[in-house]
Amino acid sequence: MRSNTVKKGVERTAHRALLKATGITDGDMDKPFIGVANAYNDIVPGHMMLDKLTKAVREGICSAGGVPFEFGVIGICDGIAMGHEGMRYALASRELIADTIEAMVEAHRFDGIVMVGACDKIVPGMLMALLRLDIPAIVVTGGPMLAEKVNGKTVTIKTAFEAAGEFKAGRISEEKLKLYEDFCAPYCGSCQGLYTANTMQLLTETLGLSLPYCSTSPCGSSRKLRIAKMSGVRIMELVKNDIKPSDIVTEESFKNAIVMDMLVGGSTNTVLHLPAIANEAGIKLSLDLFDEISRKTPHIVSIDPASEFTIADLDESGGVPMLIKKARKYFSNEMTVSGMKIYEIADRAFVRNKDIIAEVDNPIHSEGGIAILRGNLAEKGCVVKQSAVSEDMMNFEGYAKVYDSEQEALKAILNNCIEEGDVVVIRYMGPKGAPGMPEMLLPTAAISGMGLKRVALITDGRFSGATRGPCIGHVSPEAMVGGTIALVEEGDRIEIDITKRKIELKVSEDELKDRREKWRKPERELKGYLRRYAELVRGADEGAVLG
Repeated sequence: MRSNTVKKGVERTAHRALLKATGITDGDMDKPFIGVANAYNDIVPGHMMLDKLTKAVREGICSAGGVPFEFGVIGICDGIAMGHEGMRYALASRELIADTIEAMVEAHRFDGIVMVGACDKIVPGMLMALLRLDIPAIVVTGGPMLAEKVNGKTVTIKTAFEAAGEFKAGRISEEKLKLYEDFCAPYCGSCQGLYTANTMQLLTETLGLSLPYCSTSPCGSSRKLRIAKMSGVRIMELVKNDIKPSDIVTEESFKNAIVMDMLVGGSTNTVLHLPAIANEAGIKLSLDLFDEISRKTPHIVSIDPASEFTIADLDESGGVPMLIKKARKYFSNEMTVSGMKIYEIADRAFVRNKDIIAEVDNPIHSEGGIAILRGNLAEKGCVVKQSAVSEDMMNFEGYAKVYDSEQEALKAILNNCIEEGDVVVIRYMGPKGAPGMPEMLLPTAAISGMGLKRVALITDGRFSGATRGPCIGHVSPEAMVGGTIALVEEGDRIEIDITKRKIELKVSEDELKDRREKWRKPERELKGYLRRYAELVRGADEGAVLG
């Protein structure tokens, strides 16, 4: 056992004394030591029940003959961080999470690790650490928030974000605005729709790193508690048999995760997170691979923000196992931490209520949820959630309205400075430029809330999974390194053709050359972690990893 390094031999007398200070007995010294990385806090709705899940995990570990050691993991709520300086820390926190888990596990020589987390950057950071450490491991994801209804209509956190624009445009009353504030996030859990948090939980299960139905079982449910306890038991079996993540997760597993992403129309942030996670396993996932899989994978379930269905509806429809069962031919039959391969799990899938998953021969869309565009405005690529774009906006040409910050753009939108036919360009929002690549949910929600139908948004930042419409992010190279997006001027024509995977700035090469010679990189006064992050972070096309 790895833990023998800190508990066996005369020379470890002081180590045992310190362990006994925590309540460890002589008998415990012969048992496997299991780390439990707990992202519980009481400011993030998706985390406020993780203490109870962690307790169930610990009970499972103890019942199976192990000794659990719990330690804390930071977690930022992207929704609360949205639209201000705090959002620059959200993506950057992913690397902190991975690094601190690595430090805790390696310093204390745990024999196995259970990661209990939820929400946007926490799960990706945990998965990065899991593959980097490569010791027996299992993930317990916190699960989705349930939704309430207002006036008979399902409301989600997306509704609340869009309500500000609706109120500003005079489309809803102050009383309705208050109703949304009070009922759009009514329970614990990751926000109800197919945003980044729930997308990453689905993909964790697809990768084989959590038990069946873990990703869709609602937060606070007894079923989630049982899965947590079973995960505690299962980690002991993984330790006993020395089954590591590298024995489970392969390149084909990552392709399965991309297939799942396309089937469900998941968040565009997966194009950042999956390559970063795969990188820890020595696997390279290119943007071209995402587009290749998207071209041949149908979109078979539509979930908020693309519809009124939520993750709870997907759970009642059979969750990840049913999606794999219906789309089996698109998946490779890989192993999972449960000890079963994904086909075996899929064969046991069942529907409990209305089935919202379409058949693959009669899909919602013939292509997957995400498309990768290229052109002179994004030579290294950019990303759009095509499953949330209306048919009449798949091919669009408009005139640029250019902003060098999210706040400038949001002010212009809410002050009626944006008109139908405009292309809102928000730049210097990339990994280095912001730094931290903040999400542009407030501007996109404001556009929707204001009732604007024919407006596109382009940024070298990124979007929340709650974003809908022709919103194109991750433009690479970013403005801060001199990408073409830095050269766009007010009134330039921009063509977007999602079907042809094309994005073009309609400016001559000579004019662009002239603008590039005049361009100067803006200065940013940074300190602390963000200064170090900006120096080390790579482009969005490489997953915004540090290196």
